[in-house]
Amino acid sequence: MRVNRILLSTSLVVVALVLQVSVLARLHLPGAVPDLLLLTVLGLAMVYGHVGGALVGFGAGLLADLAPPADHAAGRYALVLCVIGYLAGLAKPDNGRLKSATGPMLVVVAAAVGTTLLYAGVGALVGDTAARHVGLGSLLFTAALYDLLLAPFVVPGVMALARRAENDPLADTNSAAKATDISSGWISGTGLRIGGQRNGLGGLKVKAARARTARAGRIKGVKRL
Repeated sequence: MRVNRILLSTSLVVVALVLQVSVLARLHLPGAVPDLLLLTVLGLAMVYGHVGGALVGFGAGLLADLAPPADHAAGRYALVLCVIGYLAGLAKPDNGRLKSATGPMLVVVAAAVGTTLLYAGVGALVGDTAARHVGLGSLLFTAALYDLLLAPFVVPGVMALARRAENDPLADTNSAAKATDISSGWISGTGLRIGGQRNGLGGLKVKAARARTARAGRIKGVKRL
């Protein structure tokens, strides 16, 4: 990943994690907690593609695993977000532009349900049965509902920032300067070649005039004889 991608992804992930832990987790909503971190990963994955989405998801999940008050094994959420980021990156538009909001909303719903199922499945493998006591059905419904309501305020902004970071103004300026230098050199070289051709044509005209003058002199001389 390029430097601008790393800086932007790290900043957005840290802000999303802080807001989720300090604000959203303290709302005490019924069922699941709105996953702002997941929405940030989805927005970045739909711009960076499946490889970038997997890397961003793994880093964001690992940071969430280590941030207090984490009560699960480290690496559990990193694995889940890595898979979700990879799958979400496969939904990246070919031209980089979204034609409608239907696709991203479907990705958000599928990611919310998939994240809950994967997290509960990995927890079952390591002996964590908390999802059974809370109720997996209510977790799936509330997770999809909360993330879907929050997505219009998060995903488009994250995608816009990611696209803007992809268009490096310094690189564009350098490319434009190189193109200008090349164009100037090409024009200058063309001008020299045209000037040279003009000078050559002028020389040919002078030589032709001199030849006509000499030929006329010879003809006049013959007539005198």
